[in-house]
Amino acid sequence: MVEVAGSNPVESTNFIGVPLSQLSSNNKIVFFDGVCNLCNGSVDFLIRKDNRRILKYSPLQGKEIKKHNVSLNQEDLNTLYYYDGQHLLEKSAAWTELLKVIGGPWKAIGILCSLLPKTLLDWLYDRVATSRYAIFGKRETCRLPTPEERELFLD
Repeated sequence: MVEVAGSNPVESTNFIGVPLSQLSSNNKIVFFDGVCNLCNGSVDFLIRKDNRRILKYSPLQGKEIKKHNVSLNQEDLNTLYYYDGQHLLEKSAAWTELLKVIGGPWKAIGILCSLLPKTLLDWLYDRVATSRYAIFGKRETCRLPTPEERELFLD
């Protein structure tokens, strides 16, 4: 359950209807579990493929998400979120859009994924998310960006 301060809790679905007025950043932000090895590998992938440097990154355990008046419970840490400048997307909806943003052959994969039922994609996403620590491991602390990556991270 994701909760936005000053509003009713919004049930976690493919798209979180967080009002734009409550997300003040002009950045396109990827919010990820900073201690998850799979999530950090995903961020590494996005950094390598985002040649236009459109995306910014912030761990869910960081301060940036709190600036947007979004509070998360422990279950919400199982999810990658993508703020596209207007909407906060989660799970497969976030990944589908991220693939389109990084472009190249990934854009075509994102378009193809958007044709599949979101319930199926989210079911697959949830299967991986719930076992990610057991399969890929977990860090003791959140990721520290390299000096070259520092400008891409908001926390």
